[in-house]
Parts: sequence; C-alpha cells; structure tokens
Amino acid sequence: MKIILLQDVKNIGKKGQIKEVPDGYARNFLLAKKLATVATSGAVVIAQKEAEKKELILKEQKAQTQKLADALNKKEIIIKARSKDGKLFGSITAKDIVSEISKLKLDVPEKAIAVGHLRELGSHEVKINLAHGLSVKLNVIIE
Repeated sequence: MKIILLQDVKNIGKKGQIKEVPDGYARNFLLAKKLATVATSGAVVIAQKEAEKKELILKEQKAQTQKLADALNKKEIIIKARSKDGKLFGSITAKDIVSEISKLKLDVPEKAIAVGHLRELGSHEVKINLAHGLSVKLNVIIE
C-alpha cells in the first residue's frame, strides 16, 4: 500500500515522503496512529508541492548562510581585556565574541562558536560552525 507519512517514522522515512509498505502495517499501525495517510492521486500532488516548497526554502536558507559565511571568513575582531603579564583576569567566551560580531551587523548564534575560554593575550583562530554544514575561521585578537 502506498502511503504519505505525516510524521517521521523510524525505519520507514521522514514526514512528507511517499512510501510503499505492507497493507497490514499501514492499516493497523500507521493509519490507526495517524502517522500516515493513504497516497491518493490528489494527496500525492499536494505532498509533491509541499516538498518543492520545502526545497525552495532550504535553498534560500543555504544562500543566506553562505552569505554570512563569506562575510565572516578570514575577518578579524579585536577584544580589549584587562590582563597582567599576558594572562587575562577573566576569560573571553563565545558570548563576548558574539557581541563583537554583532557590532559588525552580523548575526551569529552563540552555540555556533566552537571555542572554550580564551585566557591569554594575542591572536586566536576561532572556528564558527554555521548551519547546513558550513564553517568559517575567525581571527580574534585579544589586547
């Protein structure tokens, strides 16, 4: 029986996919628990339109992320901090880096910055993991 999944189902597929499953499994489990619907011709057309719409939105999101990655790539930000003998009194965290990036009019989530605590003066290379598998390196200079 051909079905359209209404939710992600383990070992079957993701929401919106059209799958061929045994009749009993479809009737007794998937349809009964409203995890799927029967794939009629009208429902298939609607599912395909939704899939195309999702694909278009995903492409747009990837383009926005790539634009952000290009803007951040190989940039330098300077953070001023109090120190003694090259050691900072506190530490520079992802939150501090995000606040400096926001001054450049760029929006980066704090979770995207893959760095612990920076505790020394100097130049540090920080990796930023953006959505869709993109990552960039940013040079952070602590003075």
